[in-house]
Amino acid sequence: MPSTHFKIYNRVSELPKLWNELVTHDVFLQILFLGGLEQSCPSNITPFYVAVFNDEKLVGVAIMQRVEMYLDDVFRKTSDNQLKRTAKALIAKIVRGNGLVVGNLMHTGQHGLYYKEDSISQSHYLTEVFNAVEALSKDIKTKHNKTIRIIGFKDYFENDSIHNNIKLFEERKMYKVQVQPNMILSINPEWKTVDDYVFSLKKKYKRRFKTARKKQGNILCKELAQDDIETASEALYALYKNVSDNAKVNSFVLSQDHFLCLKKSMQNNFKVFGYYLENELVGFYTLILNGKDLETYFLGYNKAFQSQHQMYLNMLFDMLSFAIDNGFETVVYARTAMEIKSSIGAKPNTMHIYTKHTNSFIANMILKFTVNKLNPIKKWEERHPFK
Repeated sequence: MPSTHFKIYNRVSELPKLWNELVTHDVFLQILFLGGLEQSCPSNITPFYVAVFNDEKLVGVAIMQRVEMYLDDVFRKTSDNQLKRTAKALIAKIVRGNGLVVGNLMHTGQHGLYYKEDSISQSHYLTEVFNAVEALSKDIKTKHNKTIRIIGFKDYFENDSIHNNIKLFEERKMYKVQVQPNMILSINPEWKTVDDYVFSLKKKYKRRFKTARKKQGNILCKELAQDDIETASEALYALYKNVSDNAKVNSFVLSQDHFLCLKKSMQNNFKVFGYYLENELVGFYTLILNGKDLETYFLGYNKAFQSQHQMYLNMLFDMLSFAIDNGFETVVYARTAMEIKSSIGAKPNTMHIYTKHTNSFIANMILKFTVNKLNPIKKWEERHPFK
């Protein structure tokens, strides 16, 4: 029997040579993405990388992130009434401190775990990942005198095989929580151009598409090269913050050089598109090319032009157009704004996380409430735009 063990790495430059060969299916696990992310991580997130070996053969990997969470990081808006501020302070007492996330906190989806099914069983692999979580928690306590308060594994579709090993999570007192769905649009193979997509829509949604395009007016959209991103770095960040700060809750703030670092590292697999009105940058969106999946990433816009020019809706259409023109099979629109995303054809895909508070039963009860508060299953009406 081979000897199974794990190693924890602090830097992408330290990773085993065969790491990339193991994870060709997912750009979010590959060195170019991880390297760009490492150079531009939010100030409260520290990445770690776990390799699982049978003897000296690499058979699995895991991405972990230490996140330091405090009230100002989690709750952006401070204009609530006294009751809400008190409730937030109570939640913050439970949430605050250090968490350890298996996965990528900065992007929706399961981009934290992978193993070779023909070399190691899932239960054996997950046991090594749990052992790595425990070892890393102890190391953080020793080196930084910080206790890991919250442990989380994210994000898993309902049909993910990880749920077959739910007993492993239950043995470690971790519970399964449903979170907001991942909105995914499947590209019809018959759509060769965006006109084919529009033709497949019901009359109401055709009119909506044409109205949005008309309202875009003289705002021009163009892809930004690396030099353009560097020149516009400050403006891009301000537009990102406009949208990010408007969110009720968030667990991090991107660094100003995040988009530039990803572009330098990922090159053609990372795209930035800017919207210009009379040579002024008024909006942007980013894409990550992940095999046959087009992953939408962060965006931003000037709120003064959002309603008048339907900027957000036009961005969603532009993302879809890029996917059709470049032969992608799906557009991963991620979370938030589920209703408007469903109105262009995206379908909700239910997701779950596994989590626990390391302190007490009462803390875990409050954490369960907090997870629902921070990531509620919102009531919304799914749209059905196709004929």
